[in-house]
Amino acid sequence: MIRKPLRPLAQIFSARSAGEDPDLVELTNRRERAEIQHGRMLRKTQRRLIMIGCIFIISFGVIGMRMTALAMTEPREPKAQNSINDISVSRADIVDRNGRILATNIETHSLYVHPKQLADPSGTALRLAEIFQDIDAVKLKARFSGKQNFLWLRGAISPEEKQAVHDIGDPGLLFGPREMRLYPNGKFAGHILGGTTFGKQGVHSAEVIGVAGVEKEFDELLRDPKSNGRPLKLSIDLSVQSALEKVLRGGMQLMNAKAASAVLMEVHSGEIFAMSSLPDFDPNNRPIGLTKGDQSDDPLFNRAVQGLYEQGSVFKTFTVAQAMELGLVEADTMVDTKRFRWGKYAIKDYKDYGPELAVEKVLVKSSNVGTARLSQMIGANSQKSFLGSLGLLVATPIELVEGSTAKPQFPSNWSEIATMTISYGHGISGSPLHLAAAYSAIVNGGTFVSPTILQKSVSEVGARIISKNVSDQLRSMLRDVVRTPEGTANLGEVSGYSVGGKTGTAEKTSKTGGYDAERVLATFASFFPSEDPKYVLIITLDEPEDRMGVEPRRTAGYTAVPVAAEVIRRVAPLLGLVPKIDKLMNKDLALTNH
Repeated sequence: MIRKPLRPLAQIFSARSAGEDPDLVELTNRRERAEIQHGRMLRKTQRRLIMIGCIFIISFGVIGMRMTALAMTEPREPKAQNSINDISVSRADIVDRNGRILATNIETHSLYVHPKQLADPSGTALRLAEIFQDIDAVKLKARFSGKQNFLWLRGAISPEEKQAVHDIGDPGLLFGPREMRLYPNGKFAGHILGGTTFGKQGVHSAEVIGVAGVEKEFDELLRDPKSNGRPLKLSIDLSVQSALEKVLRGGMQLMNAKAASAVLMEVHSGEIFAMSSLPDFDPNNRPIGLTKGDQSDDPLFNRAVQGLYEQGSVFKTFTVAQAMELGLVEADTMVDTKRFRWGKYAIKDYKDYGPELAVEKVLVKSSNVGTARLSQMIGANSQKSFLGSLGLLVATPIELVEGSTAKPQFPSNWSEIATMTISYGHGISGSPLHLAAAYSAIVNGGTFVSPTILQKSVSEVGARIISKNVSDQLRSMLRDVVRTPEGTANLGEVSGYSVGGKTGTAEKTSKTGGYDAERVLATFASFFPSEDPKYVLIITLDEPEDRMGVEPRRTAGYTAVPVAAEVIRRVAPLLGLVPKIDKLMNKDLALTNH
């Protein structure tokens, strides 16, 4: 824009010619110029005020809309952000059938180091070695001097250890929050629970995963957020489990056995109320498994589930049951018991029982010869089919990862001599759990039972194996094994409770071939109460030796049977079974009152 001059010559000359003061022209032009500038400033100021007003209106509008939105939203607790939010840290509890805690979680801390931030690496290494006995101060100091900026020291530490580390006061020692698995009952049910370890780990959280037992079998379920922390309920009873383990441990020591196992199962549902394998371990401090030697000597090895053994004469019950079910014999049928040979094999008894025995006495006195004669009547194919129907030829479906690894061993060629030896428990191997399920089917009225470690709301009746009549007769025969002086389990009587069962003493194989008579596996397969069985109890002792007599005794009648009797004496009241003597006393009191 071209500005107007303050003293235009034309206006100056015109003013002079008119006799006016030419300076008035300049003053007039200055006034006009000032008015124009004032107008421009006024318009500029107005525009700025309008703009600022619009900004305030928009700002307050946005704030008002946000406040309205917050007022209409339900309040929520803010969630902490985690750079390792893919790590699942929640794990459901495990409880027994009565809701008592078997496994739960506790809050703890991890310990890690930023070596570059250590104020006194040498002194800190020495102090840490004093707190953690397995730390070598010299090696740890060398690690602190390395190029690493981060070092893990412990995945989880106790509150006492945390305080001790905190007292060191070095800024390079840091703690991270953790959840770890706690088994408040220590060793009790250790093989059933199995144990856990840390999976994916971060500074602020760690994943807990199952490594064995129930913890591994139900790992996904226990970590599933959809379960809403609902505990996993097992079939075992903690009180019964505790009593069984204490008696079994004492019996193993008393009988000088190298190992032992026990299974207590409900005969109709297959629910396991207690199960133990010794030696055992504490899942809070799960040991490292053996890498050399006999794996069955490993404390982590679950003998009750994984152990496959020739179980000896306890198999005679199955042979007698099948022979009677097929109608080949009755309880009083006489059977030839004279020793005989089959090719190069001699079939003989522990002692001479005479030329013949009734079928019932074959079972009560545990005659190998009589049982072998029954197996000849049954035949190989029929015997194999019957044992298969009892679940003795396949792995048990128990809800433990170890169960699928224990598939019974038997001859690929089921010959006639194999049929005879299998009839009294040699030439075929199975676990104590297999035996518990098979005996349950024999004494519960004759129906198949599938073992389970979970509490069932409804019991299903399995396929029929033998008739109820045969089952009743077998219960009576097995009761005689315990209550009669000639029975092999006459040390198994328990005051107030009627016990039935069958012993088995199987010689273990020798490293040089054949069998070693001084190394045996003693088994007692029992049930109670015998008149109306509720529970089956299997007790197995590995290489027991009763040294309380003049000569060492290794047979199940002197080793496994007394242990089983003591277990029944302890657990029967815990299971709610009323002893017969109490019933008689109540009856006498009632008669006295009348």
